[in-house]
Amino acid sequence: MNAKDTTMEHSDDASIRVAVIDDHEMFRTGVISTLQPYFDVVAQAADVEGAQQMIADSKPDVVLLDVHVPGGSGGGGTEILLKSQPLSPDSVFLALSVSDSPQDVGSVIRAGARGYVTKTISGDDLVSSIRQVHEGYAVFSPKLAGFVLSTFQGTTPGYGDAGDDELDSLSAREQDVMRLIARGYTYKETAAELFISIKTVETHVSKVLRKLQLSNRNELTRWAADRRLV
Repeated sequence: MNAKDTTMEHSDDASIRVAVIDDHEMFRTGVISTLQPYFDVVAQAADVEGAQQMIADSKPDVVLLDVHVPGGSGGGGTEILLKSQPLSPDSVFLALSVSDSPQDVGSVIRAGARGYVTKTISGDDLVSSIRQVHEGYAVFSPKLAGFVLSTFQGTTPGYGDAGDDELDSLSAREQDVMRLIARGYTYKETAAELFISIKTVETHVSKVLRKLQLSNRNELTRWAADRRLV
């Protein structure tokens, strides 16, 4: 692509109006800073109620939203999708989350999101993903493709009937923590990845072990590996 083509592409991008929803202010600010050279970032919100009002008022072309957002009835990004789409029917939604849980992916896709990428995505890839969903394409992080296919087929990989009740006993945040700990993350690394305190990680791990009737993180790793959760 020559310089003229690149300028034209960025000029087209500048007309795309983007809104960002995330309850972590520092992360939200970083995302907006990444997007502003390319898109018209028109609004932002940090909770369910604020997101609904923001979308109704600004009617963005693309809404970038986290899956776990406080407020409302506790439905997070899925609740925002369901309640906001009638308020701005031309907006398209791209989920951006730390979670790679099949439940989270399936929930927001069924609710109407056009794509789902994780927060490990690079800035350039995020820009490209926003551009693609605006053009009508579905966009997913590569490791989530199997989850999405299974969602539309009505199945979820790696979740046998024997494990469903145990997994369902964990909250969405507990599942996030469980997966990272089972992958070998330290409490400090888990806290940094999820933007929570180390003390909160410790609390979640204690609850997870108690609910799953496990004694330590080694048993947790085996439990998760048996169910192909890591």
